[in-house]
Amino acid sequence: MKKSTIIIIVVVAFLAIWGVRGYNGLVTMDENVSGQWSNVETQYQRRADLIPNLVNTVKGYASHEKETLEGVVEARSKATQMTVDANDLTPEKLAEYQKAQGAVTSALGKLLAITENYPDLKANQNFLELQAQLEGTENRINVARTNFNNAAKNFNTAIRRFPKNILAGLFGFEKRAYFEAAEGSEQAPKVEF
Repeated sequence: MKKSTIIIIVVVAFLAIWGVRGYNGLVTMDENVSGQWSNVETQYQRRADLIPNLVNTVKGYASHEKETLEGVVEARSKATQMTVDANDLTPEKLAEYQKAQGAVTSALGKLLAITENYPDLKANQNFLELQAQLEGTENRINVARTNFNNAAKNFNTAIRRFPKNILAGLFGFEKRAYFEAAEGSEQAPKVEF
């Protein structure tokens, strides 16, 4: 064999190995983003599962706070009906999902604020345990969203950097959306009694 043929074979083999490794790396990163999204959804579902118990506990003490209790139930219902496919996370769909979850957060803030008017409720062991679980879940949601954003950032960076951007373009890898703070989230919810 000629020396030039060997060089061409080596270059082609190198490019093939690079292409396979690059593609597999992008697939792994893409799956990581999807997995992190599933973790976010799991934490939101955990919160949604806690809400009926919390509402029923408060209901016994604050029966005339019907509007607030109904608001929490309604927000939970809307949020649990909405699903977003991890493979189709557009910024618009993610914003809509965040809006629904933000409504739950706001309603829960109002619910927890009304407990200040009910000393017996604040001393109720079931309520205290539910409140602690809810606070822990909110922290888990924040961690899950941060992990999702980190995975999306790593994936987005990889598909935009040369030379993997060539592979990403060839195989249809697209940029993933980020979780962003909901509009008005920097302000505490307003609660009126």
